[in-house]
Amino acid sequence: MQNSPQPLFSRQTAVFLFFVTLLSFLTYFYRYGEPQRVFWDENYHIASAQKYLHGVFFMEQHPPLGKLLIAAGEKLFHPNARTDQFLATDYGRDFGDDFSFTGYRFFSALLAWWTAPLLFLIFLLLTRNTLFSVLFSFLYVFDNALIVHLRGAMLEGPLLFFSALTVLLFLLLMERKEKKKLVGILSVCFGAAFALVAATKVLGLVFILLLPVSLWPLRRRWKEAAKRTGFFLLGFFVVYAGIWQVHFSLGRRVVPQLPDKGYYQASDAYKQLIAEGKTGSLSAFPLMLRDALKFIPHYNRGTPRLDLCKADENGSPFYLWPLGARTINFRWETPDSNSYRYLYLMSNPVSWFASFAGVLVGAALLLGSVLFDLRKPLQHRFALTVFLGLYASYMVAIASIGRVLYLYHYFIPLFLSFIILGLVVTELHRIGGWKLTEHRKTVGLLVLAGLVFASYEFYRPLTYYEPLTDAQFRRRALLPVWELTCVHCEKVNGVAVPCK
Repeated sequence: MQNSPQPLFSRQTAVFLFFVTLLSFLTYFYRYGEPQRVFWDENYHIASAQKYLHGVFFMEQHPPLGKLLIAAGEKLFHPNARTDQFLATDYGRDFGDDFSFTGYRFFSALLAWWTAPLLFLIFLLLTRNTLFSVLFSFLYVFDNALIVHLRGAMLEGPLLFFSALTVLLFLLLMERKEKKKLVGILSVCFGAAFALVAATKVLGLVFILLLPVSLWPLRRRWKEAAKRTGFFLLGFFVVYAGIWQVHFSLGRRVVPQLPDKGYYQASDAYKQLIAEGKTGSLSAFPLMLRDALKFIPHYNRGTPRLDLCKADENGSPFYLWPLGARTINFRWETPDSNSYRYLYLMSNPVSWFASFAGVLVGAALLLGSVLFDLRKPLQHRFALTVFLGLYASYMVAIASIGRVLYLYHYFIPLFLSFIILGLVVTELHRIGGWKLTEHRKTVGLLVLAGLVFASYEFYRPLTYYEPLTDAQFRRRALLPVWELTCVHCEKVNGVAVPCK
């Protein structure tokens, strides 16, 4: 968010942007349909997507956009002869060897791929250095946990893409804050992007904090602040309400085998709307939205709490997420008598440790700038405050949630930590008596990018379902807190000792 005498976009920028996009295609999108086996929450999300495809009413703990995109992918490619085998259940089973995941996974993998160029542009706006932006993008492009999860028919692929889009539009809005006509357009787009986040997963609501931050420079110009807020709310409500309206209008018929005889705790008034075929009515929108939002806490009350006494618990406490704990074995199978294939939610430890170190150093820099007179004031103090604030707000909010949570619930703060690391590197000018010139920073980032790629390759078999022997697997279980466990390995509980 600092002005630069050099042009921000150039031929070199375009080349580097293409390079990052190509790398991301190879890691996230290429052959995304493999393995042709269901894993983790695909059982739930594919069942929900089929209900959209056949107009079946249902309620769920998540807002509708992610599942609508999963259904849209199947509708677009229709590789399966049948799309109705899970209409009477919320958890799909027995997919069969001929079941294709290509359509259901399409939009998650596609948006995960295009998150990388958005992140590159975010780094470019903050650092004003195209090479740095490429090297920082490696943190995302080669992260094993993000790759394996976002290539599935999951919600996190769209969530991170829309989150990156929201952050990018926020930065552009702050960059162009004096150009009134452009500010109006950017404010509407900013609100619309946040609506896409909020309509995908409730955890993305943390990005609402960017709205008051964007208004901070206008704190003495309340009329202009009110106008910008109005533009934001316009973009937000049109998109958010539109997505929910699509969801409601598709829920036309009830399948009695589903919970509550197919009504999912819907009110009598909502049941009457379904019976009369009026779920597409705009006048009924407030009632239907009220029932849908009430179902979210109802569902979560029935979700188990984190139990560190369970030997097979997949959940983990939030304070261990930056260390990559605990990993999740999504699925495994035996290709031959000497090896196994694993699909594991395993972090790239170099990316995660480096970015968390960035959070710690960034917090120290920010605190130091408040308590002491720094020799050189922070150039990006505002941006550091914003992204550290978002990171801390998310972690504080997540700490108050009683239900079991998993490693992938760290993906939003992980994304923020990548940005924070980029800001920290631009702010550091000296470590002790060692001066950090731009050349030395470039060399350091090249080394970091090389280590990120090497770590990605080391854990690649767990990401792409490639065979490993037990000995090869054990060599990858470097930290007990990860709880990486092969088929014939004794499980080591690195998070807690099971209770007796």
